[in-house]
Amino acid sequence: MPDASAPFDAPFEGVLLDLDGTLVDSIAAVERSWLRWCGEFGVDPMRLRGMHGVTAANVIEGLLQPEVREQAHQRIREIEVADVDDIVVLPGAAELLRALADASVPTAIVTSGTRDLAEARIAATGLVHPPVVVTASDVERGKPWPDPWLLGARLLEVDPGECLVIEDSMAGLRAAREAGCRGLVAVTSTTAPEELRELAGIVVPDVAHLSTQVEQGRLRVHV
Repeated sequence: MPDASAPFDAPFEGVLLDLDGTLVDSIAAVERSWLRWCGEFGVDPMRLRGMHGVTAANVIEGLLQPEVREQAHQRIREIEVADVDDIVVLPGAAELLRALADASVPTAIVTSGTRDLAEARIAATGLVHPPVVVTASDVERGKPWPDPWLLGARLLEVDPGECLVIEDSMAGLRAAREAGCRGLVAVTSTTAPEELRELAGIVVPDVAHLSTQVEQGRLRVHV
């Protein structure tokens, strides 16, 4: 189990935030979209269990034959982008993004969704749009690979080892750890706390439970 305090002794130069399940609750829309998709492509919805935090392309790769994957991927994008009903901002998320922006802390959203989906959900919720948003459209390998976190850090011009990551899925946390990100914070919106504690140094119900201070453009975090 990670040391709960050591990674957080020093402030962080950059902040990398997951979107779905971390900043916004999109579960209802996600479930509706994927159930509809499963009906159209003859997939048992039970086969989606354990896939949270994994990109749609990687999910589909494990479910369908190569010749229909591109069509299937395009279809789930169409369904999800069109359905932004019931998407709500999670506690503390709007305040955290505003505080980071006001203090000019380098901040990125790093999501498993595609560019069009991420922008639709950010717009629908009215969240502050950070200067960098990394999506599955921007990398060849999305979560559970480390590539999205690495790209987010590079675009912020911050070493991954100086980045705080806030994430709700095991796939995303594993990817962030592999990317070398120093501080891993997990929120329990979609995953059991005991699982998250295997990887994260801090586990909280939501970001409202984090105490943060900005010191010379760097973020210090504790609970």
